[in-house]
Amino acid sequence: MIITDTHTHLYSEAFNEDRDDMIKRALETKVSRFFIPAIDSSHTEAMLQLESDYPNHMFLMMGLHPTSVKAHYKEELQHVEDMLAKRHFYAVGEIGIDLYWDTSTLEIQKTAFKHQIQLAKQYKLPIVIHCREAFNEIFEVLETEKGDDLFGIFHCFTGTLEQANQAISYNMKLGIGGVATFKNGKIDQFLNQIDLKHIVLETDSPYLSPKPYRGKRNESSYIKKVLEKLSEIYNVSEEKIAEITTQNSKDVFSI
Repeated sequence: MIITDTHTHLYSEAFNEDRDDMIKRALETKVSRFFIPAIDSSHTEAMLQLESDYPNHMFLMMGLHPTSVKAHYKEELQHVEDMLAKRHFYAVGEIGIDLYWDTSTLEIQKTAFKHQIQLAKQYKLPIVIHCREAFNEIFEVLETEKGDDLFGIFHCFTGTLEQANQAISYNMKLGIGGVATFKNGKIDQFLNQIDLKHIVLETDSPYLSPKPYRGKRNESSYIKKVLEKLSEIYNVSEEKIAEITTQNSKDVFSI
């Protein structure tokens, strides 16, 4: 069984004390494919080091996270452009709009999001979307960019069934993680109405730990709890969930 974590910040300082042990635990749990989203230029070196240390398991993205879209965002976008021109990445991400922390940057967040979607199209790459309290704004941008060359993952999907179907209509897979195990997560109530071909697994570690680890640091081995929950929701074996979601990740990332 091969399990794919399509979204994990393994370079995070939260893992500085036990990163190798944590990755070993994940590998022992059959998690062998880790897709690493970018945040901003301050994390690039650590991401590259992670890839160097685990070349057969780590697959890097490049992008500017919406919460890092601030006054000097154009310089950060230039870094994204320079890195994409320099070497191969597996996606442009994570990118999108976040209105939880700061609504004053909405317009430049939209500008950065749209620009990075166009970079992804230029390099024929998927996008990985971060959306927090911004479904309407995200969909507004996706509507202007829709087409066969727009595809990717709607990371940490927490919306309604209607929003799930709208995301899927833009060629997005739904990234499902710890929220599916929460009592108040709500997505578990309708997920079985979404075909498994539209689902990928993720942790977003060190954030959003699934039950029974909620409130503690998340790590990629905990994706097993998400797998167990989806097996229950869809009434199919964990092995089948792992097989389908890993194939879905291959379809998105081309590896």
